[in-house]
Amino acid sequence: MTDEPTNFLYPFIDAQEHDPTSLLADLTASAEAKAAESLALRRSTLEENSELIATAGAEMARRFAAGGRLFTFGNGGSCTDCTTLARLFARPPDGTPLPAWSLTADQAIMTALGNDVGFELVFARQLIARGKAGDIAIAMSTSGSSPNLMAALAEARRRDIYTIGFAGYDGGAFAKSPDVNACFVVRSQSVHRIQESQALLGYQLWLTVHEQMGAVV
Repeated sequence: MTDEPTNFLYPFIDAQEHDPTSLLADLTASAEAKAAESLALRRSTLEENSELIATAGAEMARRFAAGGRLFTFGNGGSCTDCTTLARLFARPPDGTPLPAWSLTADQAIMTALGNDVGFELVFARQLIARGKAGDIAIAMSTSGSSPNLMAALAEARRRDIYTIGFAGYDGGAFAKSPDVNACFVVRSQSVHRIQESQALLGYQLWLTVHEQMGAVV
């Protein structure tokens, strides 16, 4: 009998454990280990990307001050994350609202483009219609290599839109592409840990932009 693929995540699920106390201890240890791993990765990621956050935040602040707008996009879980990031900029709990939109938010546009021109162009075609020189584009991904994100980033660069990529693993195609002005890499093999750290990176980027806006305005 072979192990299930999820056993490395939750080894206690298939264990022949009849003692509830021992099972609870296993659950607690698993949760604590994941929390510790997540905290360590978030700290190291912020440290490794601190200079890039400062550089990207300053450029974003300059563009916002000049009338630029932010567009975010991603697939799957990164779709949710990019929408959260756009909302943080557009409707912050504290601070100045800035013009920001998620290109995944409109179901009619997404499905029309996916059906009519192909899913690989669902973000690029929106940037053609809405993007202009001086804007900002943020692509969020765990692999850093999704074709529709790469197509959108290439289109953004052609339009003098400042491009930022969030990626995991080794950065994927984002890290090697001339179409990405700034690439934040979360060096982990876990999708869960990558997205947790990307959320913190996005928040730190938002904080940095507002700090820089105070200096720019």
